[in-house]
Amino acid sequence: MGGLLAVVRPLSAFNRIILKIGRGIGVVAIGLMVLAILIQVVFRYVLNNALPWPDEAARFCMLWMTGLMAPTAFRRGGFVAIDMLAIALPRIAGQLLTLFLLLMSLLVLVFAVKIGWSEVTGFGGKFATASLYLPTSAAFDEFFRVPRSWMMLSLLLGVIMLTIVNVELILRSIISMLGGEDDLPQIEFIKIGGAD
Repeated sequence: MGGLLAVVRPLSAFNRIILKIGRGIGVVAIGLMVLAILIQVVFRYVLNNALPWPDEAARFCMLWMTGLMAPTAFRRGGFVAIDMLAIALPRIAGQLLTLFLLLMSLLVLVFAVKIGWSEVTGFGGKFATASLYLPTSAAFDEFFRVPRSWMMLSLLLGVIMLTIVNVELILRSIISMLGGEDDLPQIEFIKIGGAD
């Protein structure tokens, strides 16, 4: 069990740091998404002149927010789950069921990484977005269309981070079954609100 703890401690520290950075970027993406939507509302309903780019920009930000926030939710048990069976079973049987489900999740995530990689590097990633342009000069007189692969990269990165979190959760599950749950590093939770 000492070997497993020697692997899970640095992996847990790595996930804590990377996921914190991802949450920060995800919060910025949410803010930019809201800003793009508000700009579109003002231009469409107040000025009666809808812009072509805010809808796609909002989707772009939403994808990046999802890809960067989902691993944190998974690590903290924030995904919707039906865990009545695991709770109703005896302790070891419940832990074995949890481990089995985590291993099945790992299998799905590995296939998702392959699919995500092909989306970013394959034929579909070579297209550009319909209306997202970035300036290529300081004078804002030259622009290029944002590649679709930049959008799909958010999902690939999210699936890779979910896979790393899944490996940590598998190791934690094995250590817990072996009786070392008290030796595991704690998973931090964001405290919302004032008093305890």
